[in-house]
Amino acid sequence: MNNRAYVLGLALLTLNTALAATEPTLGEVVAQNRLLQEQIARQQGQIDQLAARLTDLQSSAAAGGKPEELAPDSGRQLRISGEAGLALFSTRPEGQFPNSEFRVDDAKLFFEAPIMQDVYFFAGLDLFVRENNKNYVQFGELYIDFENISGLLNGPDRLVNFRAGRLQIPFGEEYLLRSPLDNPLISHSLSDFWGIDPGVEIYGSGAGLSYVLAVQNGGVDFTRDYDSDKAITLRIGGAPLSWLRLSASAMRTGDLAVGTSSNRGDQLSAVWFGNGYFRSLGAAATTTSFQADAVQGDATAHWRSGHVSAALGAVRFDDNDTAADNSRDLAYGYLEAVQNLTPELYAATRYSIIDAPGGYPLVGWGEFKRYFTPANLAERLERLGLGLGWRIGPPLVLKFEYTFEWGQQTDGSRRDGENFIGTELGLKL
Repeated sequence: MNNRAYVLGLALLTLNTALAATEPTLGEVVAQNRLLQEQIARQQGQIDQLAARLTDLQSSAAAGGKPEELAPDSGRQLRISGEAGLALFSTRPEGQFPNSEFRVDDAKLFFEAPIMQDVYFFAGLDLFVRENNKNYVQFGELYIDFENISGLLNGPDRLVNFRAGRLQIPFGEEYLLRSPLDNPLISHSLSDFWGIDPGVEIYGSGAGLSYVLAVQNGGVDFTRDYDSDKAITLRIGGAPLSWLRLSASAMRTGDLAVGTSSNRGDQLSAVWFGNGYFRSLGAAATTTSFQADAVQGDATAHWRSGHVSAALGAVRFDDNDTAADNSRDLAYGYLEAVQNLTPELYAATRYSIIDAPGGYPLVGWGEFKRYFTPANLAERLERLGLGLGWRIGPPLVLKFEYTFEWGQQTDGSRRDGENFIGTELGLKL
């Protein structure tokens, strides 16, 4: 063997010895493989748990589930949601938005959590409310909800439920559809009955009917009640046909205190009407209380691609002014129609009217300080809204609206300078 062959053989022998030294034994390979398989199994188990949890969340959310249904293994899990509108509002010179304003519209957060079986806590945080026009955060609804009390007592399921706290005033049907996503237009009807007031309510359904009965303070100040008389509201509804829903509502604000220099008083009702409130017409020197009673009927007929809704109502208002008879009989109503043009696009219109013989403070799209005063009363106000909407996706809708508004004041002056045009992107979290 020559030197060159000897060196080559020696190098091969050295390389083989080095590889043998670093190569794992068969036992080590088996152990490493077992560890790897265990790690993969643990990861797959975690993935399966997450997938199952996601499926539960999606199924329960689609069914409108409560927080513990959304997360059955999580205990008292807090559920957070929200809604808002991002808008551009403009009116003619005598309206509320003569300068074409960009606005955040009805921005709210909602918090809901289970306390125990069929007992829930709910709180709403109003970041910005269109009618407030003030830059501060306040509570909206805040209540505890005891569901299915009747079932717990071995009676019919869901016939009797109970809430206590700060609650929506359950009058009519429109207040249920005021959010930027649920309202097909940007504007509301002229009457637009809605409000939030501390109190209690029982509600339920059975035999094809549903009902809500609420007893609340009645005044706009939710921190105090300045009179012992309470507001009472009742709504009863049902669907006699699969395509038709009917309801009837009645309410009384109770006697509300006007207020004096030493006693602030209620001053205004908790319920909203005519883009304002119910208020006294008499001067504070001769008037100590006021009240309003209202009745309303609602009907909605729906078909696969749209619906038509209507409401008719009447209000009996009075105060105890010793200097004048300020009693009023007001009539109001609206007619709304919505038709899908495609699965995503729709057209909507709503006509509404308030007839107030003798005059009453009706703000509408007008400037609040100008029209919400006993010195400037409206006898009649009418509104016609025309709109288009684009449902971009379940949590997003883009709306456009032009609204004609006209009427007459008690002094004979016309109101025709408040027409509204707007666009709004409504979103839900």
